Amino acid sequence: MQAKDSSPPDGGYGWVVVVSAFVVMGLTAAVLKTFGLFFVEIQQHFDELASTTSWITSVTIAIFHLGAPVASSLCVQYTHRAVVITGGLLAFSGMALGFFGLSDWCYLYWCFSGLGISFSWTPAISIVSHYFSKKRALANAIASAGECAFAFTFGPFFQWLISQYGWKGALLIIGGIQLNICVCGVLMRPLASSCLLEASHSATETPAGNGASGMDKEDKSPITHKTFNWMLVRRQEFVLYAIFGILAAMSFFVPPLFLVPLSYSLGIDESWTASLLSILAMGDFAGRLLCGWYANLHVTKTVHLLTMTITLISTSLMLLPLANNYLSLAIFTGFYGFFFGTTVAVHITVLADVVGMPDFDSALGLFMLIRSTGGFVGPPLAGKLRWYSAKYHLQEERGMATQTGKIWVQT
Repeated sequence: MQAKDSSPPDGGYGWVVVVSAFVVMGLTAAVLKTFGLFFVEIQQHFDELASTTSWITSVTIAIFHLGAPVASSLCVQYTHRAVVITGGLLAFSGMALGFFGLSDWCYLYWCFSGLGISFSWTPAISIVSHYFSKKRALANAIASAGECAFAFTFGPFFQWLISQYGWKGALLIIGGIQLNICVCGVLMRPLASSCLLEASHSATETPAGNGASGMDKEDKSPITHKTFNWMLVRRQEFVLYAIFGILAAMSFFVPPLFLVPLSYSLGIDESWTASLLSILAMGDFAGRLLCGWYANLHVTKTVHLLTMTITLISTSLMLLPLANNYLSLAIFTGFYGFFFGTTVAVHITVLADVVGMPDFDSALGLFMLIRSTGGFVGPPLAGKLRWYSAKYHLQEERGMATQTGKIWVQT
């Protein structure tokens, strides 16, 4: 079914699409975020090292990013609805295969899960931008907030599932829950393409004697808009924005990985450490909604708003090493989570402004693919920096101990 008007409705049924995308974000990105709860169980079952088990997330994230251009291309060729439904079925298939716990098929079902997340997440966030123009920033912020809302509840829920049904049974149940992605996909009714309407309008107005030329216009217009635009990599503004994506993925996604070890190094109790992740999630959730609401006021251009949020999140990261106890670390964590949420809330909207809506689907897939390089390089690079930093401080402390006659012990 297609809408009668090609212009974004900026409301109405669009809010149904936003709620559907909200749920899809929760059943994809939030599941991936909290999947670390299965690591110990899977490691013990297969009797593997932690370094080997960690490849589960790496493979899933890699397939998620590599599948983004494929998902975007399928959205252009078919509809967002069809791709989301396919993604839901793939996500369930991955979890169902995981239920059998076959080591030989281990990477196969994580590939299915990665493709399922990619085929669900990419078109869900894309169709929201198609349904909204003036309220696009607010709609994207609400849809992306599903990741935070679901992640906040999935942690204890997954732990309960594992304790009651074991890790295999928990995977099967989660897969069944992810089938609701298909329901959300059905609700994502496609809008009529403006190129198709223009072609039909041209064909209608063409005189009878020029029927052939009218047919050519009708044939050519849809084809030009039904092709994945790889040539975006030649556009300077898109390349600059893709570079931003690489740098952001290298840095902004790393702190949560080191937040818990940092708290341990400060001597913070383990029970208090867990609350830092909750503070991070709540700050992220609030930042997305408040920034989306503010962007909807159109007081500031979205690209200028993104620049401000990047400056603020960078400042909060530079101040984070000043934390020396739980209270200060919790404050800085809250600021980081909030400004991270504000950045996530508007960066997709800015991408739509940079390339325009006709090329948005192609741009989103390419942006995700290019950004993945930063995500792959960032964590190991941060680990190297942490190792060199710890070694430098150890040497410095030993030097000071020699001069003062004291013995320094680094824990």
